[in-house]
Amino acid sequence: MKLHFKHYGSGQPVIILHGVFGISDNWVSIGRKIAEKFSVYIPDQRNHGKSPHSATFNYFAMSDDLLEFIRTHELENPILIGHSMGGKVAMTFTLEHPDVVNKLVVVDISPRKYPGRNVHFEMIEAMMAVDFDKVETRDQVEDQLKASIPSRRIRLFVMKNLYRKTRHSFDWRLNLPAISANMDFIFDGVQSTDAYTGPTLFVRGGKSDYIKQEDYPLINKMFPNAEIETIEGASHWVHAEAPDELCALFSSFLGKECIAPGTGQNGNEKL
Repeated sequence: MKLHFKHYGSGQPVIILHGVFGISDNWVSIGRKIAEKFSVYIPDQRNHGKSPHSATFNYFAMSDDLLEFIRTHELENPILIGHSMGGKVAMTFTLEHPDVVNKLVVVDISPRKYPGRNVHFEMIEAMMAVDFDKVETRDQVEDQLKASIPSRRIRLFVMKNLYRKTRHSFDWRLNLPAISANMDFIFDGVQSTDAYTGPTLFVRGGKSDYIKQEDYPLINKMFPNAEIETIEGASHWVHAEAPDELCALFSSFLGKECIAPGTGQNGNEKL
């Protein structure tokens, strides 16, 4: 599957993988900062953003997409950064192809299986319930989402997936039926008996429960050289709430300063 992506900078490749309901745009700000020292690729994963849709939606399929992406762009010694679902894709890929990955960074997710979280299903139901025949503006879409998604931060996150299909109509870029049908796979644990011994960094939000103390033994078993850092005060959306602190951890782990003045360079979007 050919993934849509954004590309910034030059140097050793860094691939950033977004989470479920996310898009590459979520990581552009941090990607541009890292791009001062690296060649940064931020793909939309299958069924997200401008990438193709498929009824198959699980970590093995997304790992295969990543392998195709690396081969297509002839990326050598890539560093993988993945948040939430993207973190599990990165872990799955790294355990399947340990000789390909130079370093691994996992943001606020553990390899374990998670129970289904109501917020995910509520977001799907809310998006699928929007009646696009009755809206002409983004504000009207938000009004329809308010009852089911009371948090404006989450509504705005969801609405990054909204696009204008025609001059007078909107739609979602997400393949909501496929994501909804396969959410159990997204909550599943990373399935591997192997270990990756390369440099690994786990970053957890201090206010998040996605990585708990009881997850440390499993993390250390699968990634024996893992460092685990906490950004206090941040929730699961670490990159949105604490971008400077996250970039500081990336800088230390990657061995190169990647906190640059905010503008960076213009990205090249490619299909």
